Amino acid sequence: MARPVRYHAGQFPPRHLDWEVLIPLLGPTAAAVARYDGVLAAVPNPAVLLSPLTTQEAVLSSRIEGTQATFDEVLTFEAEGESGNRSPERVADIQEVLNYRRSLREAERMMIKMPVWGPVICSAHRLLMEGVRGHGKEPGEYRRGPNWIGPPGCAIDDARFIPIEAAQLPEAMAGWERYANEEPADRMIQLAILHAEFEALHPFRDGNGRLGRMLVPLFLWKKGIIRAPVFYISAYLEARREEYYARLLAVSRDADWTGWCRFFLGATRAQAENNHRKASEILRLYESMKPRLREITRSQYVVHALDWMFERPIFKSSDFVESAGIPAPTAKRILQALKKSGVLAALTPGSGRRPAVLSFPDLLKIAEGESVP
Repeated sequence: MARPVRYHAGQFPPRHLDWEVLIPLLGPTAAAVARYDGVLAAVPNPAVLLSPLTTQEAVLSSRIEGTQATFDEVLTFEAEGESGNRSPERVADIQEVLNYRRSLREAERMMIKMPVWGPVICSAHRLLMEGVRGHGKEPGEYRRGPNWIGPPGCAIDDARFIPIEAAQLPEAMAGWERYANEEPADRMIQLAILHAEFEALHPFRDGNGRLGRMLVPLFLWKKGIIRAPVFYISAYLEARREEYYARLLAVSRDADWTGWCRFFLGATRAQAENNHRKASEILRLYESMKPRLREITRSQYVVHALDWMFERPIFKSSDFVESAGIPAPTAKRILQALKKSGVLAALTPGSGRRPAVLSFPDLLKIAEGESVP
């Protein structure tokens, strides 16, 4: 059996990259990200209108780590709460996804005023692990013991990769943060190197993969490359999971930083193009729904209703009535009109005092990668 690959001590940041390989990729990647940012500029409230995409990112990033929860399940759980018929294992998976979203929002809030990364990362990790598997593994604190990556339950000698020793972590993370605040030759290369180094350090006992992927939109936003931390990269990485891990492993085993950077630039470009398409479709849907809802509902509360449904594309009818900012009789009338016209679909019909659970199918299709006519 092959010996485990160990952390690349003394090789961060890399002193040499093959720029002849990387330079042809930089312009197209930057252009794709800039086009996506152009769509963000046109979206009235990205945090609201692109909320389904943020949830889908949380689902896919968590799935890379082995969770099984689906996009629809997460949104339905939010609408129904604990009342649904779900196994404890599935509820735990869903909670990990919800924690990812909360963690990202908290990191964004902190980074508005905080110039340093360390406290943000630790606070985000604490929320990420709250009440889920691994919650007893020193949440929000760098690990104090060894960690290794390999098949579930394997001994350290059977691991694929052994990160840096715990005693060296504080100094290594301080070096990571110094590099994050440098002015590099290229921001995308800097981000690629930061992501690979974070995964190699594996600073926490659990949750490192999700946190490392969360750093991608936060970095792009913090450096002014995109105007909101809503960049979704996990679909590409989840679809190419084996190559993703192999490229990360090659950094420590072979010092192949160039190969990793090439892979990361390809992932960023592909996902920027995918994000551009989805965000554009969501914006078109939003704009087309305004006149349609006015015609259907004859209500002055069209924008209130639309914003609420875009943020929660699966919801209980009672939640809409209570919190959409619309007078209750009008809210009930709007829901009836939208169901009758087919804009909304009933996942669970209302019965007695039990409210209906409704969905916004066109928005869900876009978030899951389907085109809407």
